[in-house]
Amino acid sequence: MTKPYKKKLIEVAIPLEAINAASAREKSIRHGHPSTLHLWWARRPLATCRAVLFAQLVDDPSEHVSDLLDNAAMRKAAKKELAERLAKRESDKADGKSIPADEKPVTLEEVIVDLERKRLFKIIEDLVLWENSTNEEVLERARAEIRRSCNGELPPVYDPFSGGGSIPLEAQRLGLPAYGSDLNPVAVMIGKAMIELPPKFKDMPPIHPGIKERSFYRNAEGLAEDVKYYGDWMRENAKERIGHLYPQVEMPKEYGGGKGTVVAWIWARTVPSPDPAFADVHVPLITSCMLSTKKGSEARIETNVDRTARSITFCVKTSGTSAEWEAAKTGTKAGVGSNFRCLISDSAITTEYIRAKASAGQLGQKLIAIVVQRKGGRVFIAPNSEHQDIAESCTPEWMPDQRISPDRRAFTPPDFGMATFGNLFTKRQLVALNTYSNLIAEARERARSDAEEAKIDAPREYSDAVCVYLALAISKLSDIQNSLVSWKPSMVQVIHLFTRQAIPIVWDFAEPNLFSNSAGDFGVTLSNMMRALSTLGSGSVGSVRQHDAQTTQLPAGAVLSTDPPYYDNVGYSDLSDFFLAWLRKNLHDVYPDLFSTLSAPKSDELIAAPYRHGGRDKAEDFFLSGMRRAITNVAGQVSADFPATIYYAFKQSEMVDEGVSSTGWATFLQAVFEAGFSVVGTWPVRTELANRIRGIGANALANSVVLVCRKKEATAEIITRAEFIRALKRELPPAIAELQAANIAPADMPQSAIGPGMGVFSRYKAVLEADDSPMTVKAALQLVNRELDEFLSDVQGEFDADTRFAITWFEQHGMDKGEYGAADNLARARGIAVESVKHAGIVESAAGRVRILRRDELVDDWDPATDAHLTVWECCQYLIRKLETEGEHEAAILLKKIGPDKADAVKDLAYCLYDVCSNKRKDAKEATSYNALIAVWTELTRQAASIHDIDIGGARQTTMNF
Repeated sequence: MTKPYKKKLIEVAIPLEAINAASAREKSIRHGHPSTLHLWWARRPLATCRAVLFAQLVDDPSEHVSDLLDNAAMRKAAKKELAERLAKRESDKADGKSIPADEKPVTLEEVIVDLERKRLFKIIEDLVLWENSTNEEVLERARAEIRRSCNGELPPVYDPFSGGGSIPLEAQRLGLPAYGSDLNPVAVMIGKAMIELPPKFKDMPPIHPGIKERSFYRNAEGLAEDVKYYGDWMRENAKERIGHLYPQVEMPKEYGGGKGTVVAWIWARTVPSPDPAFADVHVPLITSCMLSTKKGSEARIETNVDRTARSITFCVKTSGTSAEWEAAKTGTKAGVGSNFRCLISDSAITTEYIRAKASAGQLGQKLIAIVVQRKGGRVFIAPNSEHQDIAESCTPEWMPDQRISPDRRAFTPPDFGMATFGNLFTKRQLVALNTYSNLIAEARERARSDAEEAKIDAPREYSDAVCVYLALAISKLSDIQNSLVSWKPSMVQVIHLFTRQAIPIVWDFAEPNLFSNSAGDFGVTLSNMMRALSTLGSGSVGSVRQHDAQTTQLPAGAVLSTDPPYYDNVGYSDLSDFFLAWLRKNLHDVYPDLFSTLSAPKSDELIAAPYRHGGRDKAEDFFLSGMRRAITNVAGQVSADFPATIYYAFKQSEMVDEGVSSTGWATFLQAVFEAGFSVVGTWPVRTELANRIRGIGANALANSVVLVCRKKEATAEIITRAEFIRALKRELPPAIAELQAANIAPADMPQSAIGPGMGVFSRYKAVLEADDSPMTVKAALQLVNRELDEFLSDVQGEFDADTRFAITWFEQHGMDKGEYGAADNLARARGIAVESVKHAGIVESAAGRVRILRRDELVDDWDPATDAHLTVWECCQYLIRKLETEGEHEAAILLKKIGPDKADAVKDLAYCLYDVCSNKRKDAKEATSYNALIAVWTELTRQAASIHDIDIGGARQTTMNF
């Protein structure tokens, strides 16, 4: 029977390490990154999306073996490679190295497929680099491969949960028709700004009347220049209208006097003193009095209390005793949570008291310091009444009146009297945002007039597009122009509100100067955005619309790639209402349908929010049924020629507590299977820099997993639990071995093993338990994890007896001492004596007690070439010590000395010991060392292979290549 589809690269292998490294690096890139157009939560890295889409569409070379063999150049290269492999095998046999008895001869077909995969991997490795994200030569090389696999007809890519737009944007860059939809209007607006609008004005020169920056414009560079031009015009006019609300400050004599430009005003919220004798005095709630912790420029706020005058004043200190500096770190905090002490009476200010006073409208604010920019850096001066009075004299014409979410897990301001989004801004900030909003309409008319003068097509559409980016700039500005912005002493700068997926109360906050040419200035916000816009517009056309994923219609022959909302991790609609108010105010005339509602849709949002559905169980039912309908809907419309890819974001705490059978995993996979998909692969995606020792620190799981899915065949059969377990035992071990060969980090192995494990489970119509009830996904996940544990345990049988003793002793005792008698019994069971393990340098045995030596107790001059009692345990521990103390290069030299045969066993041992530490001993610190070793294994072997000669025992020896 002919296979109904061609297997794609993503179903077989991808260069995961290169993808993860590029994705992690991308998080530190801000200038020019499309995400800087506007904030959205939990975006997928562009590098990941680009690589996944490419591998999802390009055929695996195994589908074209005959064609590859017909290629003379490929055949010649494969023959050469095969000859070299066979020669090495014979050389190894001649050197007495063991060759597995069941090892199959390598064929020319296998070699040619390997070479072709390496060629495709190189394309991906180039493709994921940030520097190549707009490199047309690299992109065209990828597009050519996609066209070749798709017979020249590029399929449309659809993301029904498009969110921040990463997937459709990268589909567009790869030349594919890109479509996305989302229920949330803020997400749709971001998507339109990234994907839909830039191609419409591709390669157009700007229309503004000023001096043009260049003579030739690519992609959206002309549009970006126009947005910057009209945005600068808005800033100039805003300064004329409200510049007096942002005065300069008189500098103290120690700073040379004169005027200084304010960077930010530092405020503290206040409540009346809880002491009845001082009830008329408002006291500050300060979490920290530190202004700068930078070495050499430390500064703090000092409070001065005058009980007679019933006043509290503030000054800035740059010196003091260690006790004064230590006290400054906690401000007026008292314990955890929202508990403070009253400066004037020393009474306790409890959370309940603050809530009561805030509800009564008695939560105030007091200026406690001013940050000023001067030549040589930022300095701090004491507040003055003029600056406080100016800020409080403002009268905003409008403020958002949408109420903040009742979900107190992520939204705490309403507990303290801030019920609406408008309450989150100071009066001055509201005046500023209103002023810029009013100027948008004027800028839009100027742009339309200039577009008509330039005689471009569709001048109204162009001016509306300019208006969109200006409105996004105002919305983005609100993220740093609100009263929940923090001051970061270690960085000496303001930190915007949305550093995480929540809106928490902030007691002392920074108010940035709107005209300071630094963070919080509209001009700075706009400039950062335009760097990103200028890179957009390449590739195919795109479209993003507002629609529910449960009923959306896909274009014919669509390929599905999507990042659906995770269970209950992010309340997108609740969060996005913060921005929606400003976008609606400024873009309602441009997109009346999109901004027809006062808030983002809540009832149909596919997250498991307990507060909406009457508890966790009902919320889970809502999520499961809705996600099932959504995936069923799109699964019935996607092309059968391509696998679907679905991103699943992990909640770290859940995975730690429950493992791979967690509620979130099981619930989501259940929806995927019931929609008619089977899982044929899982790829763990990391976006943290965890591939080096200093970056690991802990055994963090991968941030998300890409599920690779195919439509389940209609002929799928029903099997029993016993048959399922037999299939797992048959298919999972070789799949895990392949994952290990690809150096999947031990922390990621349980997630990665889900792919082949659930691939077995999901290809059947049902797996029946002993009572004939269908096996649940949660139960199947537990069986997959059990088989993984057995695989890792079985590997132990291949180690030397001393190492097997050490593994079991470590599992039972860790680094603690145990009875000699127990150790003797354990050693005898392995055909050795305790003295043998001691002689190997693994344990210490004295006074009837035995313990494993710590790595810092191992001998300093150990050399595997001269060790007459060499064990895998020693090689592993010495290699980790070298890596942790001297770095990768020295570890690579040691790995070279250990040699490739022992090296493979060392890697296997690292996986085993990670499993012991994580699942049996719960020793996260020790587990980190083994995870770290595997995380850098590819780099170590690469460096080891480049080392040709090393000193061994004073003689020169040419070592083997890996």
